[in-house]
Amino acid sequence: MYKRILIATDGSALSDKAVEHGLALAALTGATVVALKVVPRYPRSYFEGGVPADMNAVKHIEAQWGDAAQAMVDGVKARGDAQGVTVKAVIAKSDLVAEAVIAAAKKHKCDLIVMASHGRKGLKRLLLGSETQHVLTHSHIPVLVLR
Repeated sequence: MYKRILIATDGSALSDKAVEHGLALAALTGATVVALKVVPRYPRSYFEGGVPADMNAVKHIEAQWGDAAQAMVDGVKARGDAQGVTVKAVIAKSDLVAEAVIAAAKKHKCDLIVMASHGRKGLKRLLLGSETQHVLTHSHIPVLVLR
C-alpha cells in the first residue's frame, strides 16, 4: 500500500498524535518514514515581525532552532526504531511551511503525507491561514490529517 510516508511535525501535542499514527501506519504497511521539521528563518525586519538584531545573534538563534528541530526529528527516529520502522530525519529551512512539506514529499518520493490539523478557527484562521489546508489543496499525493 504505502512504501514511504512523510510525517511532518512541529513538536506540539497534536503533531505528536500525527507522529504516533504515522509510525503505526508505517509499521502496519512496512513503509519507511521521512520525519520532517520545517524551520523558518529569523525575521530580519520589523515588518516581518522581528526585533532588530545583529547578524551574529540571528545566526545563533537560527542555530538554536536548527538544533531543536534536529532533536525533534531524532526523537521521531528513536520512536520509529522502537517500533521497527526505518525513519529518515529531515530538516527543511523555509518560511513557506506548506511548500516545504510538499517539496520534501516529492524529493523523497513519498506516497503519503501525515500531519496534524491545528484547528485554527475564525479570525486566527483568516489572518494566519492554515498550512495543513494549503498542503491538502496543493499536494498531488494523499494527505492524512489528524485532529
